[in-house]
Amino acid sequence: MTTTARPLATSLATRLATLLATLCLASAALAQPAPKASPKPPNILFILADNLGYGELGVYGGGVLRGAATPRIDALAAEGLRLTNMNMEPQCTPSRSAMLTGRHAIRSGTYAVPFGGVAEGLTQWEVTLAETLSDAGYATALYGKWHLGSHDGRLPNDQGFDEWYGIPRTNNEAMWHGTPGYDPKHMPPEPVLEGRKGGKSREVMVYDLAQRRLLDAEVTRRSIDFMQRQAAAGKPFFAFASLTQPHFPTLPNPAFAGKTGNGDWADMLAEMDHHVGAMLDALDRLGLREDTIVVFASDNGAEFIKPWDGWAGPWRGGYFTAWEGGIRVPFMIRWPGKVAAARVSNEIVHGVDLFTTLARFAGAQVPADRPIDGVDQRDFFLGKTERSAREGVLIWVDNRLQAVKWHQYKVHFYQQDNMMSPAERLPLPLVFNLHENPREDEGKRSYTGWVLGPMLKMVNAFNASLKANPPIPMGTPDPYRPPAASAP
Repeated sequence: MTTTARPLATSLATRLATLLATLCLASAALAQPAPKASPKPPNILFILADNLGYGELGVYGGGVLRGAATPRIDALAAEGLRLTNMNMEPQCTPSRSAMLTGRHAIRSGTYAVPFGGVAEGLTQWEVTLAETLSDAGYATALYGKWHLGSHDGRLPNDQGFDEWYGIPRTNNEAMWHGTPGYDPKHMPPEPVLEGRKGGKSREVMVYDLAQRRLLDAEVTRRSIDFMQRQAAAGKPFFAFASLTQPHFPTLPNPAFAGKTGNGDWADMLAEMDHHVGAMLDALDRLGLREDTIVVFASDNGAEFIKPWDGWAGPWRGGYFTAWEGGIRVPFMIRWPGKVAAARVSNEIVHGVDLFTTLARFAGAQVPADRPIDGVDQRDFFLGKTERSAREGVLIWVDNRLQAVKWHQYKVHFYQQDNMMSPAERLPLPLVFNLHENPREDEGKRSYTGWVLGPMLKMVNAFNASLKANPPIPMGTPDPYRPPAASAP
């Protein structure tokens, strides 16, 4: 009996030991924290106004002073970060090019508003924010004004947007139809187009003054529909609501005409505020408030084309110029729980930074095969630092470097008072301290000539970059490839 019992006892002991070891391993495994799920990339709703001056919105000193309160946009500003020193290129095409590529428009051949007869717009070689976000798994759409190419191959659905609806060029073309002698046989009217990635865009209707009044309401409707569809699909989205107001002719939607009693401009402002509020309400309704970065900005400074005069607030000048009124614009960004509410900063930021910053927020790749002028402003926007990641900006008007800003200082190499006046090279640069002379009054020029040192360092670095990577000439057709010698 003894000889048969010993192996049995040994077998039982071995099994018990194995069981205990297994239980210990299981217990240890349960004690380990579960691996964290990858954070869902944020949605992006980018609302861009067209030629909205610095002084138009209530939160920037306008609102009721311009005949209409802007409570929804003002509330959006209070829910995030508002900048008082956001700088853009001074024209529609250059600023949109800069925001979407992270490159100054002088590099891309998009440094001026195009006119007929050239292959205008972005070459297909450029990488847009829509393309890099699409590669990162985003659904992308643009509704409204494009102005970066008006033919197949250079429309939004050719540049990374899954779908688009709007005008390829600009709003004042809607006025052609009432111009004496206008004949569409000689100059075809601007169409409203619709297209999807992988296909050609189709003409929906002619863009005339009646459609000019209606387009922003349709931009809002389609933006909301797009966000609803992507929320149902569980896909992150980039919705670019490219509004057409207040670019002349500033004509409000019939539902807002006469609403304020203060004229078309005020009615337009009330309409814009309503549309922004509708898009924000849609995010709340879809439960996407905390998961969505909302940006509101203008593409450049105010226009002064009577009878639709814009207002640059305290700044001198308007769009098409290097004065502060041409480049300094309203800007706000909201991301609940990430971007602190009620924060205001006068730190310098430029439109090119939006490409880099939004791409990095989304976990998307920033191209490494070309110069990117946009800097990563994530730490600044998130409040991890009170300082912007840049100290200054270069200010190009057409293909001329007309001015430079560095901290609170600014130098002008040219003087140009408005879009209709010539740019005159100054024999001696004008130097201003914007803290002491925000109106850039020549009678109060600064004599702190030492600031030219760091400014010229910026200029020389950019010029060296242009020499190593030659800019794309305006009107360059596709396909474009950079010269071999320009490879970094």
